[in-house]
Order: sequence, then C-alpha cells, then structure tokens
Amino acid sequence: MKVIVCGAGQVGSNIARQLARENNDVTLIDRSAELVRKIGDEIDVRAMVGHASHPEVLERAGAYDADMIIAVTYSDEVNMVACQIAHSIFDVPKKVARIRAQQYLDPLWAHLFGRENLPIDVIISPEVEVAQAIERRLKVPGAIDTVSFADGLVQVIGVRLDESCPIVNTPLKQLTELFPDLNVIVVAIYRDGKMIVPSSNDQMFPGDEVYFAADSQHVARAMPLFGHEEQEARSVVVIGGGNIGLHLAQYVETHMRNLSLKLVETDLKRAEDIMEGLERTVVLHGSGLDPDLLHEANVGRAETVVALTNDDQVNILSSLLAKGQGCSTAITLINNPVFGNLVTSLGIDVVVDPRATTVSEILRHIRRGRIRGLHSFRDGAAEVVEGEALETSLLVGKPLRDIKLPPGTIIGAVVRGDKVEIPRGGSVINPDDRVIILGLRDAIHKVEEMFSVSLEFF
Repeated sequence: MKVIVCGAGQVGSNIARQLARENNDVTLIDRSAELVRKIGDEIDVRAMVGHASHPEVLERAGAYDADMIIAVTYSDEVNMVACQIAHSIFDVPKKVARIRAQQYLDPLWAHLFGRENLPIDVIISPEVEVAQAIERRLKVPGAIDTVSFADGLVQVIGVRLDESCPIVNTPLKQLTELFPDLNVIVVAIYRDGKMIVPSSNDQMFPGDEVYFAADSQHVARAMPLFGHEEQEARSVVVIGGGNIGLHLAQYVETHMRNLSLKLVETDLKRAEDIMEGLERTVVLHGSGLDPDLLHEANVGRAETVVALTNDDQVNILSSLLAKGQGCSTAITLINNPVFGNLVTSLGIDVVVDPRATTVSEILRHIRRGRIRGLHSFRDGAAEVVEGEALETSLLVGKPLRDIKLPPGTIIGAVVRGDKVEIPRGGSVINPDDRVIILGLRDAIHKVEEMFSVSLEFF
C-alpha cells in the first residue's frame, strides 16, 4: 500500500513508523527540515520538506498513484485542504484528516464533510478520542488500559499486578479449572520491556502488566482476581479545562450523574467560558500546582485526579501533589513518551498517551479486511483487532484446537449475536461471527489476512 503522511509530529511519525514496519511504501511530508531529516534517518520512509496542501508537493510525493493520504499536521485547515487537493486533482481513494477544532465537528455542520463538499473519508479528533479513553478508565477503576469491542459486549483490559494479586505464580491453565464460569482469558503479558502471548503453562508475576479479554458482564468479578478491588470513583478532580477536560466534564454530567466533578483551569477567561457550558461541575480558577487550591478542591477526599493540561511537567507534578494530599488514583496525560516510561515508578497510576489513542483510531481505518475495531497497546507492541469471520476463512467450521494460529496471535473472544464466548479448544467459529484477536507486532499482517478474502496465508 502506498501512503502519504502529512505532518511529522508525534502522531505522523508514529503512523509512518508503524506502516513502514509492515513494508508499506510511505512518504512523509513536513515543513520542518530538521524533523524531516530526523525521521528520514530513523525510519525506512521517503521524507520530504514541503507544505502538505500544495499540489506540487503532493505530486512529488507520488499522489497520483497513492492509495491513501493521512493528514495529521498541526493545522486543521492544512489537513482539510490537503485532503481536498488529494481528491480533486489526484483522485486518492482514501483520505484521513485530524481535526482538533470542535467547531468543525458540530453536528450542525455534518454535511460539510462529504464528496460534494470536503471529501474526507475519516475524521480523527484527538481530544474526543483521549476523553473517551479516560472515560473508559473511570468506569473500570484499577485498569491501566481498557477498550470495548463488539458494541460493548467484550472488553480488553490492562492491569498492573502486585504481590496482593491472588493468582500470581499460578499456571494460566489452572484459572479455567478454578473459575470455570468466568468468561475471561489472558491474551498478553508485558514483562521486562517485552510483550508476549502466553501459553497455558505460563504464569503471571508481580510487576507484570497483564491484558485480558472478558465478557463485559464479568469484568467486575474479574478485577479482584487480578488484585484490583478499587471502588468506582464518586468524586473526581480534573486539572486542565482545555478541549479534553471540557469534553470529559460534559460526558460525566450526562452519563455519570452519581459522580461529583471539580475542574481546575489556570486561565480566567477559559474558566468562565467552560463554566457557562457546564451544569453540575464546580469550576475553580487557579493552578494545579497550587497546594492550597488543590485543598480547596478537596482533592484529598477524591478517588481520582485527572491531569489534562498541555504541559507534561504540570500534569506529573499536580498528580503527585494530589496523591500527596490523599487522592487514591492519578490519571495523567503525557505527550512525551520518555516521561511515560518513568512516571509509574513515581506513583502515577494510569498514563494516557494521546498519540497512542489517535494512532489506534487511524490504524483501524488502514487495516484491510473485515476489520470493525482495533486498539494498539504499548506503542504498537500488540494490537487487538475485532474482525468479521468470512465463510471462506480457515478460522470457520473447525474446533479451535484443530486450527494452527500464526505464532504471536491468540483469540480473545467470539461474539455471535449478543452472546459472548471466551474460546476454548472445542469452540467453533461460524461465518459472520465477530472475532477478537490479539496479535504481536510481527503477526499483525497475519491477523489482517484472517479477515480478508484471500486466505492462502498459513
């Protein structure tokens, strides 16, 4: 597949890196010669300096025979114009644009994006994606990552284990024997910097990050087995009233009405503006680094603090201050991946990486075959994919014990109608079943092919 990526920031470079790993033909465009040189040295892509919405730049990038353009520059307008040019002049089949400004995404203007107006096939809104990722974590206290599949019937949840976990040092095959009526399966373990798909003889150890697939109705029963019995938050303090903080507050007011929310915003005008758009949220003007203001927000009695400013250092320090005053859980937005790898040792419970959430959403639309959902874990070390089983698929019609799955893959759940089955050796997949599969980085192309028409891949 030939792809043009416009914008060499964290999202653009990460998408380019991911696609290049999978042997796609990638051209990356950015106005910064320094960024282009850096990316060109690090990744096997063609990197060029230029303005992403200029026709002659897109022509030099190979737009006439490109399969897709992904516009993720910092400018919404450049992204939209790049897609328009790609469509009108070069007839690029698929166009993806990142759009940050919520004014463009107001339902009132939904007709703006279409082949007759702005021909963008997929719109990515990072602020909305990140807010939704935080909402999911609030609903499953103790999870470091959680994502829903099959219209919410299945969840894949990441947890960090400690010595209190009752099932550490237990072979995974014994879990089925101990809890036969629990619809849960461990699909991956992140240990010592490496993601593995465990066998039935493997064990989990303290310090592991474990990812399991579960029937959504069984999640509350499963979490204590992994050492997490945290209560769902009743009081939350949000630090940062930008688009993410505002979207989160609006969601909480609408869908989590038993939750008390306070929001801290350092800019007075912004604080006044967001106060007008909220009903039950208490908005405080000041800095998340001010201990007195945190005390006024009663952060010590809150179950969760969510730090969402655009400054990583402020997010980290305000989270630690809140925990120092007695807050149970810190969910912290981190843009720089270097910080993300360090802060959990400082006591921060959950790191939210906006780059990773945006990349997952873009990849969902890049993957070929009958892919209905996708989430990337640990900087692309593994992906969980929800696909629709085709009648011709080698997955269909035989007990799973008789199917040789590619190395580095594991089936986490099978959904038929509204019924969830956690797969066992005797499970049989039928045509049109929705299948949730985890694949390690080197096996992702095999997972794609499982849901494609061409099936000569084993």
